[in-house]
Amino acid sequence: MTLVAEIPLVGAGDEPVDFARTIVSHGVAELPPNRLDLDGRMLETTLTVRRGARTVRLTESAGKLRIEVVAGTVGERTRAGLTSMARHMFRLDEDLSAFYALVREDELSWCALGAGRMLRAPTLFEDVVKTICTTNTAWSGTRKMTAALVDNLGSEAPGGRRTFPTPAAMAAADEQFYKDVIRAGYRGPYLKKLATDVAEGTLDLEALNDSELADDEIAARLLELPGVCPYAAAHVMLTSLGRYSRLVLDSWTRPTYVKLSGARGALKDATIERRFERYGEWAGLAFWLYLTRGWVEDGLPV
Repeated sequence: MTLVAEIPLVGAGDEPVDFARTIVSHGVAELPPNRLDLDGRMLETTLTVRRGARTVRLTESAGKLRIEVVAGTVGERTRAGLTSMARHMFRLDEDLSAFYALVREDELSWCALGAGRMLRAPTLFEDVVKTICTTNTAWSGTRKMTAALVDNLGSEAPGGRRTFPTPAAMAAADEQFYKDVIRAGYRGPYLKKLATDVAEGTLDLEALNDSELADDEIAARLLELPGVCPYAAAHVMLTSLGRYSRLVLDSWTRPTYVKLSGARGALKDATIERRFERYGEWAGLAFWLYLTRGWVEDGLPV
């Protein structure tokens, strides 16, 4: 392996970044092309570079994010590109210090040691596609769909691993491919439409990273996308866009909250939302961390 860089694991507000809690910050973080080894405190992924692709191994070393290329040569431009993508994925430009100050004296005080940083993909397109693949299916179905996309449409890196496909690659595949190979079901036409719009330039997903946009505007734009429901919009906002005002309420989070809170029976969404409204713009993040505290010790739920 070739060392690319070592980056201090600190956020923009000089706050700590917990490596293990970041790589298991949400389930989508373990989907292909990512390969997660929580026990070994390691994340491997395959990234698109200027000329081809490279598989990188991300680990923690003495408080730094260590980036190594598994196979292939690494020129200066490739080194810079991989370092930039790793910083982006770990959100090292984000400042969570205000959130840590808010929770320091309550039941989420443990988060102030570096939890809450949501691992994101190199592109918003990848995160949106993966989120659509989580809707109305078992987690095993999501894994199969994303693995099939990577295996069939991704670019190969030295060593044989593949990237997540580009919008152009997904747009070029016909609907029969999505039906028979990806087995995306009703999502197939949505995925092809999304990819085509991005590839042709009629949709600029990355524009949603604009810090000047209000949360309501971002949510509205996400809901206009094919295959994106209110759950999916909240999920993308939480895991990819760093917008934490909305709670991700779905078939896993609702019963998990009921169990952890000791509530008797199902709760209305409005009741759960009121429980976390004191966190304001951080409500969705507080809710998510309340549910996932045990993921480092217990591993991601299957």
